[in-house]
Amino acid sequence: MQRHHIAIAGCGPAGLATALLLHRDGHHVTLFERFDAPRPVGSGLMIQPTGLAVLRQLGLADALLDHGARIDRLHGEAGSSGRVVLDVRYAALGRRAGFGVGVHRATLFALLHDAVLTAGIGIETGCAVTGSEMAADDRRFLLLERGRRVGPFDLVVDALGTRTPLAPPCGRALAYGALWGTFDWPADAGLDPGALEQRYRRASVMVGVLPVGRVPGARRRQAALFWSLRADRLAAWQAAGLDAWKAEVSALWPATAHLLDQIGSPDQLSFARYAHRTLPIPAETGMIHIGDAWHSASPQLGQGANMALLDAYALTLGLRRSPDVATALGRAIALRRRHVRLYQALTALFTPVYQSDSRALPFVRDRIVGPLSKLWPATRIQAAMVSGLIGNPLARLEL
Repeated sequence: MQRHHIAIAGCGPAGLATALLLHRDGHHVTLFERFDAPRPVGSGLMIQPTGLAVLRQLGLADALLDHGARIDRLHGEAGSSGRVVLDVRYAALGRRAGFGVGVHRATLFALLHDAVLTAGIGIETGCAVTGSEMAADDRRFLLLERGRRVGPFDLVVDALGTRTPLAPPCGRALAYGALWGTFDWPADAGLDPGALEQRYRRASVMVGVLPVGRVPGARRRQAALFWSLRADRLAAWQAAGLDAWKAEVSALWPATAHLLDQIGSPDQLSFARYAHRTLPIPAETGMIHIGDAWHSASPQLGQGANMALLDAYALTLGLRRSPDVATALGRAIALRRRHVRLYQALTALFTPVYQSDSRALPFVRDRIVGPLSKLWPATRIQAAMVSGLIGNPLARLEL
């Protein structure tokens, strides 16, 4: 296997995991980060059995389990009626049964970032990437702000996310986003510490609670609270004030009151915007796009970070088993393309059922699909879909 000089743009989970995997294979890796110090962005997320398999290869699975919260089921109810419309249990997979891990993004970031520092992988901070430029020998330069140019590199890995400047714009912004915040776990509120729980009113209103364990250095367990909101209604939400919003959330789901009591300022909540996009050409000469830079979607199926980790591992295999970079990129994309297409389609299908202005879709969801989903084989199909295992991606990557 050839050893290459590789630039990785972006210090999120995708970039950090890729750096660790490629460094362990002997490549010379440098990370480029626009902030003066790398930092996590966001609140809670779910690591599925797919992402956990990659973290296990990195030796970080046990640390993640120690800090995160094991999630055995996803549970959703329609309004105050108590009608169960979402009941997904990992145990439905039988012998293949795994579990999810609710974790704060800061925890996942810290585990990966500490491992990168321990490995001695170089991180160039304060480097906002603006583009790339081909060299004469099929290598590639990275272009940075203020006219800087670094390289050339045998390979540039684009892990800059949905708004990457290294790829042409594509896809579409989704109407609905979500407010997120992380708070201390309310022990006596009646919330399930082993479940991602949600409450809905039609498809336009949703509140959810995800246990996320504890961040490094903290003792208290935490929960991520999220509230579905149309992006064009964010200003109206801000103008209405916290008290009006708290009253609405509490009326929909009284058990959230102990979380809402911890919110004293709108600054404790961050608004996340989502986009559905799939880059038509995820690899080109001397560069590959991974994670959200290749494919992004709403978080309804909770696959974002997991898909990025699988992309990172596929790239590692491609380079490990190929005589040159071009062949490696083709193999990496081939290992992931089918799974990416499948989950992009599934997410596009299910997102309007839980985040849209439709009245017909939630009616069908609550009164027909919900009851039927409790029966076999729907129970198994749902568990496989949520766990990320539809399409058998682990076998293709020999994980």
